[in-house]
This record gives sequence, C-alpha cells and structure tokens, in this order.
Amino acid sequence: VHCCALDADDVARLRGTGTSVVHCPTGPAKMGSGVTPVRALLDAGINVALGTDAAAANNGADLVRDLKWVAYLQKLLEHEPTVVTAENVLEMATIGGARALGLDHLIGSIEPGKRADFIVVRTDAPHWVPTFNPVANFVYAATGADVDSVVVAGRVLMEDRVLTTIDEERVLAEARAAVEALYERTGV
Repeated sequence: VHCCALDADDVARLRGTGTSVVHCPTGPAKMGSGVTPVRALLDAGINVALGTDAAAANNGADLVRDLKWVAYLQKLLEHEPTVVTAENVLEMATIGGARALGLDHLIGSIEPGKRADFIVVRTDAPHWVPTFNPVANFVYAATGADVDSVVVAGRVLMEDRVLTTIDEERVLAEARAAVEALYERTGV
C-alpha cells in the first residue's frame, strides 16, 4: 500500500513479480509523505489498485472523492496533464482492485459470468453539468454522496441512499460512544 517513495530502481524490482500496488492518495498527501508514481508502475506492467487508507490518515474513506486525487497528484508529479486519464483512474478503482485481490475472474467489470457488483450514481447535481464525458465527470467532479445505490453479488445493499442491511443510526451511535470511551480512557 502507498508505495509513495518509489524510485526507478524500485519500480524495476516490482516489474514481473505479480505485485499489485494499492495507491491510497489522500493519506500520504495529507501527511506530505510522497506521491506514488502511477504512470511508471503502469508502464512497467504493474497492476495499480486504489484504496482510501483510513479515516485517521485522511479524515475520510470516500473512494469516489479520492479518484480525482489520483489524477491530480499524477499530473503534478509528472508536470503533464495527460499522464493519467480518467479512464485509467476508473480502471484502477474497478478491475485493478479486483486484480489486486486475485478476484478479477469474478468482479471488477460488468460482463457475463461475473458477479453483479455495481453502483448507481446520480448525475442530476450541478457538478454533473455539462457532461461531455461521464467518466471524466465521475472522476473529477463526483463524491461518494453521488452514489445512489449499491449492488453486490446481485444483492441491493443501498437503494435511494438508504442502507438496506445495516441500521446506520445504530452504527453511528455506537461509533460516537466508542470515540467518547476512547477519549475518556486516554484522557484526551
């Protein structure tokens, strides 16, 4: 995960090993610890997947928000606006993640024989207008709040922004109580 301090020798060592790099852009960006050289990894044939790191590292876990960070950081790193396309980033978030898990035969793309895993994204908000390229709008403008429905293995887990398998209010209340207990135990 991260691999934000890789140099050309490191990329060469990873080439051909079957290693996947899980790029979590916002944690290292927040900490100022470096940028994963995605273009060099992809050019070397190394699979790159995306992750969110952890809320403690970046104050959130919004993979959709982090898509734009991948693209922006690569453009800054390389000083080149075309170094990584929106389509490259979307592939890293989907089939790249499936490859990293060794599950690309089951998930990561919509095709016959694979599980029905997908999200439905609302495109009626102002940041979706105009939409000349829906993939570019998704990568550069969307956030997790635009996700309307989530289906995993054909099972609807969220519909119309309402979780169907989890009591969200109960989970949030338990999380708040756990944080308060942590503060109390640590004296923060």
